[in-house]
Amino acid sequence: MSIDDLPPLREVIERHELMARKSLGQNFLFDLNLTAKIARQAGDLEGQTVIEVGPGPGGLTRALLAQGANVIAIERDERCLAALQEIADHYPGRLRVIPGDAMETDFAALAGDSKIKIVANLPYNVGTPLLVGWLLAEPWPPFYSSLTLMFQREVAERIVARPGSDSYGRLGVLAGWRTEARITFDVPPQAFTPPPKVTSSVVHLVPREAPLSCDATVLGKVTQAAFGQRRKMLRQSVKSLGGEALLAKAGIDPTRRAETLSIDEFVALANSL
Repeated sequence: MSIDDLPPLREVIERHELMARKSLGQNFLFDLNLTAKIARQAGDLEGQTVIEVGPGPGGLTRALLAQGANVIAIERDERCLAALQEIADHYPGRLRVIPGDAMETDFAALAGDSKIKIVANLPYNVGTPLLVGWLLAEPWPPFYSSLTLMFQREVAERIVARPGSDSYGRLGVLAGWRTEARITFDVPPQAFTPPPKVTSSVVHLVPREAPLSCDATVLGKVTQAAFGQRRKMLRQSVKSLGGEALLAKAGIDPTRRAETLSIDEFVALANSL
């Protein structure tokens, strides 16, 4: 399938000598059917502004543009800029490429006054910290209307995890507190070049309009302490934050372990602190 009349991605990569770099967490997707499927998970993109992180040679970028989006792409690998410029020339005025590091980018400032969508096949080495930053964004509701992101399957499972499961931890609490999150589909290793050692998953997150009231930074601190020693009882793992006195204030049994607490209980703990 061709989503536009630009050259195939393999040809683009060979012409610009864009071998994926492990140091940048790069794994390129060549299959434009697949990139189009990822773009569709974000809903109707006609006339919408989408921020993409780590576009690489532009497979997902092309899918987003073909579905009507205006794209702001942040790319720190200067080798990819010429290939992205060719796409920008093909879609005049609809692709803005910002050379730089997503970890140092002010996404809210890029969004301006309009709600944007973030859609990205995130580089493996920065995916989790970027997501945590977006989940802890202030003010809330945030500057984005949805996040459609690809992670390693194991990370995706942690994002949608529920209390009591092995995957439940800090990510599950933060994502569950502020968003409705679900895994939409899996992507096998062989879809990528080079193939990673793990399956990947696309996760779609929609912000809750009115999550339980709580200071995001304090909740981040509480979850970090509680899950930092997840095999220990809470009285031990949150000792540095007030231990048994804090747990008593929140009405939580000090002999419980972090993975048994609901999101509401974590919020109560943060509010007690």
